[in-house]
Amino acid sequence: MYGLYDKEGILRFIDSDKDACIAYAELFELGSTNYCLMDLANDTKKVMGNTILDQSLEVNNN
Repeated sequence: MYGLYDKEGILRFIDSDKDACIAYAELFELGSTNYCLMDLANDTKKVMGNTILDQSLEVNNN
């Protein structure tokens, strides 16, 4: 799985095909210096193993 991030670090596109991510960047005219393509397959295992989701937390929007 590949993720395409813009230069601000925002995930813009995710796909299992690297070429599809590059095509997305070309479609939206993101130059190669304006995005980062990361292989998420290896990173996902680390994140899932160390992440605890607490659904009991409430958010206060005040």
